[in-house]
Amino acid sequence: MPPPSTSNAQHSPHAMLLLLRRRRPIDDLSTTAAAISLLLLLLVAVQAAAVVEEFVYPGFLGAGENVTTTGGAVVTASGLLQLTNFTKEEFGHGFHGTPIRFRDAATGLLVSFSTTFVFAIFPRYPDALGHGLALAFAPSPAIPGAVTGKYLGLYNTSNSLGAVDSGIVAVELDTARDPEFGDVDDNHVGIDLDALRSVNASPAAYWRSDGDGGSLDNGAARQVWIEYDAATALLEVTVAPAGEPRPAVALVSYSLDVSSSLVAHDGGTYVGFSAANGAASSTHYVLGWSFRIGGGPAPELDLSALPKLPKQPRPSKAPPPLTVALLVVLAVVVALVLAVAATVLVRRRRRRFADAEEEEWESEYGPHRISYRDLHAATDGFRHVIGAGGFGQVYRGVLPAGSGSTEIAVKKVYPQGHGSSQQGLREFISEIASMSRLRHRNLVRLLGYCRRRGGDGELLLVYDYMPNGSLDRHLFVPSSGNSKRHPLSWEQRAKIIHGVAAGLLYLHEGWEQVVVHRDVKSSNVLLDGAMNAKLSDFGLARLYDRGGGSGEQRTTSIVGTPGYIAPEMSKTGRATAATDVFAFGAFLLEVACGRPPNAPGAGAGDNDDDDNYPPGLVDLVAGRWKAGEIKAARDPRMAVAGEQEEGEVETVLKLGVLCSHPDPRRRPGMRRVVQVLEGAAPAPETMPEDLGAGLFGYGGEAFDEFVDTGFTASSEGTTATITRPSSSRSPEEKQQLITAD
Repeated sequence: MPPPSTSNAQHSPHAMLLLLRRRRPIDDLSTTAAAISLLLLLLVAVQAAAVVEEFVYPGFLGAGENVTTTGGAVVTASGLLQLTNFTKEEFGHGFHGTPIRFRDAATGLLVSFSTTFVFAIFPRYPDALGHGLALAFAPSPAIPGAVTGKYLGLYNTSNSLGAVDSGIVAVELDTARDPEFGDVDDNHVGIDLDALRSVNASPAAYWRSDGDGGSLDNGAARQVWIEYDAATALLEVTVAPAGEPRPAVALVSYSLDVSSSLVAHDGGTYVGFSAANGAASSTHYVLGWSFRIGGGPAPELDLSALPKLPKQPRPSKAPPPLTVALLVVLAVVVALVLAVAATVLVRRRRRRFADAEEEEWESEYGPHRISYRDLHAATDGFRHVIGAGGFGQVYRGVLPAGSGSTEIAVKKVYPQGHGSSQQGLREFISEIASMSRLRHRNLVRLLGYCRRRGGDGELLLVYDYMPNGSLDRHLFVPSSGNSKRHPLSWEQRAKIIHGVAAGLLYLHEGWEQVVVHRDVKSSNVLLDGAMNAKLSDFGLARLYDRGGGSGEQRTTSIVGTPGYIAPEMSKTGRATAATDVFAFGAFLLEVACGRPPNAPGAGAGDNDDDDNYPPGLVDLVAGRWKAGEIKAARDPRMAVAGEQEEGEVETVLKLGVLCSHPDPRRRPGMRRVVQVLEGAAPAPETMPEDLGAGLFGYGGEAFDEFVDTGFTASSEGTTATITRPSSSRSPEEKQQLITAD
């Protein structure tokens, strides 16, 4: 379909002026006066005709850039301008693409205009409608801040009552009654000037001799004529069913000055349509439209040439009373079911967040107990898993503390080793609470615990959060080069080894009870922001009184991690400080060689010729030692600076082998280990034959006969400090290995 037809009256007085200039002088004054009068009349006629403009849309197919649509408005394949569909809370605009100047260029006054259009409104339900449509005069086709529903896509809460000058004039065909705007009913025609409260409105009707009326939203096409006489400032709106004669009497007739809105826009005014839906919806169509400015009626529309309306589904009829009653009963039943379900869910939620009732024997540990609700909130519902230990998963969280907050790690555990009896649970919590009093800079601090209500015996342990994670993540860096982590240098590894040794010595000798960790390994060594090592995961740890069986306890099952479990555990079932030393020996080799103790030829520091040695990291390093090339067993990716660090690596490798002696009586104690690491005691130059002879020239009991070092108590707990040797340290300083923080 071609674009809408437009026309402008263009006349020029140049020809007349040219004739006057070519005539010979006229002596007759009356003839000259007549010519001048004729010229003036022609100029007035030309000026009056210059503002005449009109356009016609006999359907909108092919209108292209001549029509600007926004919101939900579209031009259908048949050529209808569809402002909205059955979508709720939607509006649509369809404006003539070129602004129109309503100002007379000569006088600056408003000029007359006339327009006619055909529309149809299809409601989705007969008793639930959209809000209708309007012919609007606006400063822009995209109306800023426009809102759906009762605001017709033209106004919003701030300007709907005229408090703000919107510059919008509209003739509304309203299908919803809004008392806020003084609507006369839910089927009326109104004139809006800068507000939705109409200056004049009338119920929609088609006036005939029998007084028959008509509905705006029954799906039938209706035609509207709007005319404004600038001389009398009279605006008239006439409505009739499409194809019926135009009524002689206008439905709405009102005298008003619209010049402040239409003439004020120097760039011209946009003319078009707007429609809106709210909680209920209708489909709004415009079939055809013509417009004229400058006097005279708008061009007539050929109704037979307009696009056809689509067939719409019949609106649903109101259900019978019996159906309504059944629906009400069903709604009541559903509401009762939902209420019961909500009650059950609330009770379950309360049980879910309920802590176990505090027992009398638990009162002495009260300050260490944290509510499950607080931990659930701190961990965002236990969503952020950062690891898993032997007893359960570990979660990251932030716990409010005073005026600030503390980053925490929360571990869910089950006291499996103690059984499910009340006595066993009491012993477990007693040990956990006792270990929470351990204070050492190389131990992860246990902040508290939570005991949930229920028969599963679930407990939650709360620790300080370590941002650099576990040591194994930094030791076993893939050799592909895609990892963001870099292999640790020897300086970093030595610092970690000294820290773990200091922490383990504190557990064995520095507290009021002997603490056997039972699971020393790289994955249980955590690193803080400064890469300081902290021994963690006391889920398997046990506390023994000093002198009570030499710190031993028989267990019903072997616990720990393969590769770190001392061989005597399979025979005696006893966990001792010597079994911790064995695990620490495996840890030393793991750190120095960059591979797990039970994975030969694997890990980050693989060497092809290591396959000639027997399985296991201890056997591999021992074989290197026997061959006189123990340094070759170290991690080849590890940066080592100078002979001093080379010597330290060799000492650690030898110490790792000695700590892994199969005979627990031949292993050094942690005090001796720390002395060797600090340089206060020598490491053997050669390995004893088959690891059978007394190490360091001492018998099985000789490892307890070292320099007497004490621990100093303070208000913050007992701590121990171990430092690496330096060239400036004296022999006396090397003997003082353990000091208070």
